[in-house]
Amino acid sequence: MTGQDWLEKDFYGVLGVPKDADAATIKKAYRKLARSMHPDHNPGDAVAEAKFKEIGEAYAVLSDAEQRGQYDQLRAMAGGARFTSGGRGGTAGFDDLFGSMFGGGGAAGGAGPRVRYSTPGAGSGGAGGFEDLLGGLFGGGGYGGRGAQQGVDLAASTTLPFRQAATGSTVQLGVEGRTVTARIPPGVRDGQKIRLRGKGRPGQGGAPAGDLVVTVNVTPHPVFTLDGADLRLTVPVAFDEAALGATIEVPTLEGGTVRVKVPEGTPSGRTLRVKGKGVTTAKTAGDLLVTVQIVVPQRLTGAAREAVQAFGIATSGENVRADLMDAAKK
Repeated sequence: MTGQDWLEKDFYGVLGVPKDADAATIKKAYRKLARSMHPDHNPGDAVAEAKFKEIGEAYAVLSDAEQRGQYDQLRAMAGGARFTSGGRGGTAGFDDLFGSMFGGGGAAGGAGPRVRYSTPGAGSGGAGGFEDLLGGLFGGGGYGGRGAQQGVDLAASTTLPFRQAATGSTVQLGVEGRTVTARIPPGVRDGQKIRLRGKGRPGQGGAPAGDLVVTVNVTPHPVFTLDGADLRLTVPVAFDEAALGATIEVPTLEGGTVRVKVPEGTPSGRTLRVKGKGVTTAKTAGDLLVTVQIVVPQRLTGAAREAVQAFGIATSGENVRADLMDAAKK
């Protein structure tokens, strides 16, 4: 990007933040706008795509302390003045603005020395063009920024076992002949996309690189499933444990066990919560959600059959389907 571009563009306005916004405010505004304007959410929308690029351009400058300082300096020097080729009629021209920067006079006809702004190689005076001057201000040279082009985003995918996806992992990805190290955060879901800033195709002419969008595929686990930051599993419980109450051992993702109290009279399908035994992410620590499944024996011994029959006789006064029948009549 050239200095002329910086003069013409209001990056603070693009992101909708004040000029004294701190880094956190700028980042928050960028993420909100980028999410709403992302091409994945606006397929085929050329206006949204152009806006997305404009947002990225603004954030690339304002998120870099050095570039932001240079941008602010240049805009301050411009002072909101209009730029014309002649500088007549009360409107400041390029010559007046930059002549004053180097000790020159003001409007056309002033006594101070003038600065010529010409295209490279035009005439024999050896004066650099306007972009040469700006390039010198910002560490560039000549028209080096004219061919600058931000790198494009790239896509990649990886497959993780459930445990690694839940706890977080570092993977190596092959991207266009190079190896990219990607940190997958804890609690990633199957099919979730992770955006790695600056890991895409390198930019040209000093422009920033694009992003790498990694799609994560997660292999299912035979026991655990992920629900946000919570882990879920179903635990078989014997009839007498559910009816009389019991304390049972339940497996955890770390490979150990945790003791869970099953209250007396727990029905099949009830979920018990174990605090802090889920997935720990940057924002929260999940819980372990234990769903009770009462196991009915497939075969009964003679003594067991008699005990069940005795139980049935003892509880024969209770109609377990009474609520169902009443609800069906509504």
